[in-house]
Amino acid sequence: MQLSYNSPVGPLSLFEDQGAIVAVDWGWPASEQSSPVLEQACEQLHAYFSGTLKRFDLPLNPHGTPFQLRVWQALPAIPYGQTLSYGAFAKTLGTGARAVGTALGRNPLPILIPCHRIIAADGGLGGYSGWDDVDTKRFLLELEK
Repeated sequence: MQLSYNSPVGPLSLFEDQGAIVAVDWGWPASEQSSPVLEQACEQLHAYFSGTLKRFDLPLNPHGTPFQLRVWQALPAIPYGQTLSYGAFAKTLGTGARAVGTALGRNPLPILIPCHRIIAADGGLGGYSGWDDVDTKRFLLELEK
């Protein structure tokens, strides 16, 4: 099932499989079929973009390698409104910054799994998968300030 959400950072397509959100893509889906989980995700996204939701509470089931899953599972521990450098985040996982960056680039649930909270050590934003790349990341970080 899939449903679209018109967000301030562009259209988002949310995908559900067996009761869990498995992907968020940028753009509109070819077709839509709603479900309670997708409706709940849209409600929570609306609350997030309105500034009233600080942490998503949704069933998520991203698909990835064991390492990617470990990286993605650690991201929600970074508090709303805070950032970590790629290196500092990698250190918490006992791995390298480059490996973390690669895993973040493959995050199938951007925004819901807050990879935008990871930035370069020099304060630069690094990359982002969003509709407008780093402009989307900048928007999300400003929203959380």
